[in-house]
Amino acid sequence: MTASETLLRDLSDDEARAALPLKWGSTSPDVLPAWVAEMDYAVAEPVRDAVCAAVLASHTGYPALDAGGALGTAYAGFAERRFGQRIDPALVLPVVDVTAGIRLVLDVLCDPAPVVVPLPAYPPQLAVVGITGRERWDLPVSPDAERAGIDLDRLDALLAAGARTVLLTQPHNPCGHVYTRTELEGVRDLVLRHGARVISDEIHAPLVLPGATHVPYLSLPGTAEHAVALVSASKAFNVAGLRCAQVLCADPATHRRLAGAPEVRNDSWSPLGVVGAIAAYRHGDAWLDALLARLDDQRALLGELLATELPQARWRRPEATYLAWLDLRGYGVDDPTGPALRHGVRLSPGTDYHPGLPGHLRLNFATSPERLTEAVRRLAVSLGSGSGPR
Repeated sequence: MTASETLLRDLSDDEARAALPLKWGSTSPDVLPAWVAEMDYAVAEPVRDAVCAAVLASHTGYPALDAGGALGTAYAGFAERRFGQRIDPALVLPVVDVTAGIRLVLDVLCDPAPVVVPLPAYPPQLAVVGITGRERWDLPVSPDAERAGIDLDRLDALLAAGARTVLLTQPHNPCGHVYTRTELEGVRDLVLRHGARVISDEIHAPLVLPGATHVPYLSLPGTAEHAVALVSASKAFNVAGLRCAQVLCADPATHRRLAGAPEVRNDSWSPLGVVGAIAAYRHGDAWLDALLARLDDQRALLGELLATELPQARWRRPEATYLAWLDLRGYGVDDPTGPALRHGVRLSPGTDYHPGLPGHLRLNFATSPERLTEAVRRLAVSLGSGSGPR
């Protein structure tokens, strides 16, 4: 048996419905859920065992309200092993989740000026800018572009017009794009020229698949004073419900500003989330490697299924994550998730990520090969394509 077969266990339908109450529990039993960014796999044993031990020890009180510590040390070790990135553990600040961390950074560090958000984008990122009282300036990626990179000329124009923050998601959700060093250096140079700031959401960094390499934004020279990164074990280890992410700084003064913010801005991360994150970062490498092998296989399977069942579909083969951004405009349906749901598969509408863009959807392929095959088959049937019932 392969490592992925021995370390990674598929949840049964009943187990998934109990373990994933939003993704599976809120979906009709006759519908396959391939929408929320959660994986249909049992939690890694080191994380499960650590959290269970913490509960048995009644470790359910308030978390320690400080930075660094065991969590900072665990993440620093993980980042060096996985990405070759050197991090000062003392500059690792816990937050409840990545979106809350983005809001904290916008409130504490960023000018009250427009924020550039590349499209498509994770829906909470589209919403969080306005919640902080700032204007959101969208920077769309053309659906016909070969790569889902940033249009640097357009970014330059937006910064020249007054934007002062760039919200990156790298690796990208939903496109699965992994930014190259050259691409990130282009962003850095523009931000430095205009005196702006970068918030780099790197929640999917551990999920870079074979063929690509994650470059942490803060690993680039000249970024420490204008950037922070947001990371978490939640996506890679399927522990979003444990509620603990981290803000990374490379500049002590920046860290002091964030850590010194009023407690009400950042007081709700979970002590069990800290325990789970430490276990994932310290002891989860073998499980994560097995996961990446499975996701690589699933990515290949999805490519084969699309070629057979949905030949008019267009996609950029994702370089990271377990999410596929599908262009189904060739089937002439503005929102293909509607007919898909009527045929028994739930997917995420493209307009949630890129308002006004027709014919797109996001598909989660972190499931079993059998479920993925059936989900694509149902989608194809819903659009009048594919091989029909089997």
